[in-house]
Amino acid sequence: MLDSVFHALADPARRTMLERLTRGPASVSELAEPFSMSLPGVMQHLKVLDDAGLTISEKRGRVRWRRLNLERMAAAEAWIGERRRIWTVRLNALERHLASAKDN
Repeated sequence: MLDSVFHALADPARRTMLERLTRGPASVSELAEPFSMSLPGVMQHLKVLDDAGLTISEKRGRVRWRRLNLERMAAAEAWIGERRRIWTVRLNALERHLASAKDN
């Protein structure tokens, strides 16, 4: 699960699309607007986001809309947060060790 999420986040175009979706749902054409790539290229990026579960696709009339899947984003955020917590503990321990070594 997380592998596909981080793969999707690795591309700057996909991150830009996700950033746009933080403001609310968007049509495919809205998501494609800032890029100088073909519509099939945009669709490939959107497929990666959909496959990773980061976006949800909905069809309203003739327009396909995307919105963020906040649950999947929360899972990635939780994983990152746990790594941050572990490294904070380790770095604090290192800082205490270096401070005590300096005092001796």
